[in-house]
Amino acid sequence: MPSLMIDLSSQNAVFIWLLIWYIIFNISYAVTTPFSAWMTEQFAVYDRPKASQFDNTFKFFGIAITTVFSMLVVTALIDKIKENPDIIPPDFFYCVIIFGILPVIFYYLVTFLMPTEPYFKIESNIFQNLKTILKNKNYILATLMIGIASLAWTQVGSLILPFTEVVLVFEQTYYIIAAAVFVLGILFFLYIWRRMLRKSGKKRSMLYIFLSSIIFLPFTLLGLIPMESTFIYGILFILGIAGSLAGWFLLPPVVISDITEDDEKTTGELKAGIYTGFYCIPLNIFQALGLIIMGITIDFSPDITVGTSTFSIGYVLWGPICSLILIVAYLFTRKFVHLDFEWGKKK
Repeated sequence: MPSLMIDLSSQNAVFIWLLIWYIIFNISYAVTTPFSAWMTEQFAVYDRPKASQFDNTFKFFGIAITTVFSMLVVTALIDKIKENPDIIPPDFFYCVIIFGILPVIFYYLVTFLMPTEPYFKIESNIFQNLKTILKNKNYILATLMIGIASLAWTQVGSLILPFTEVVLVFEQTYYIIAAAVFVLGILFFLYIWRRMLRKSGKKRSMLYIFLSSIIFLPFTLLGLIPMESTFIYGILFILGIAGSLAGWFLLPPVVISDITEDDEKTTGELKAGIYTGFYCIPLNIFQALGLIIMGITIDFSPDITVGTSTFSIGYVLWGPICSLILIVAYLFTRKFVHLDFEWGKKK
């Protein structure tokens, strides 16, 4: 609701407004990062996949609510705002207030209801801990694995639904169905991957996740073939990608937690906070690089016409590009990364 505070006709004012709120949001979100350490502190090794599944389930329920709200409510409100940007529709104002209050309520509700984590005596300081984790070769390799794969996953998550809209030319009803299949598919495959973790182990499951993505992603090239109806192809493709993404959303927090506990068994001190927080720094860098690659692929590729649709050829090339990146991640993981520990195999 910037019109209540600034002059919307000034580009500089709007830019500064957006920059300030973007910084505030990222600072606020960063404060929640240490709480991811609860995965290690609160849950035993066999419970972590289930905890990660619950975590991701609630995340995607939130995404589903946001998507439905955006399509059914915000779209109509945007038209009213465009007519007169200086007047904030009451419905929009109340929605902003409600969505601003809900996270605070839920946060404090969880804070009061969740058991207090066990007390872990910490004798070393942050610099000693940082030195320790940088000497942990397997942790560095796992962080690099997550970063390399994120070059692809960032693009996949950003382009999967635009692909259905731009290349497959889904109308609104088909688009809503595709979005629902995507979210429900992820929720379903979270359960499947959790079961596979127990049966096959973390490293083999991670390799299966990479392999399934490597196989499915090049099918974006079918968007170059004119089809009478793209609906069935689009839904099957989205379901395949949802299956791969679900595994990826499930595993990294579990992997980092296990490596953290393995370090505790060696050093005698649990460093869940710094292990969880540090890997997010290179992860964010790799994610940013992934977005840069995506922008270059989409913006600097020539336009082509398939049937009645004209689009950048980058909208079909991103699949094979991400597949190649994940081949590198697969080979790197298979060769260098250790994800299953002997102590974790004992109940």
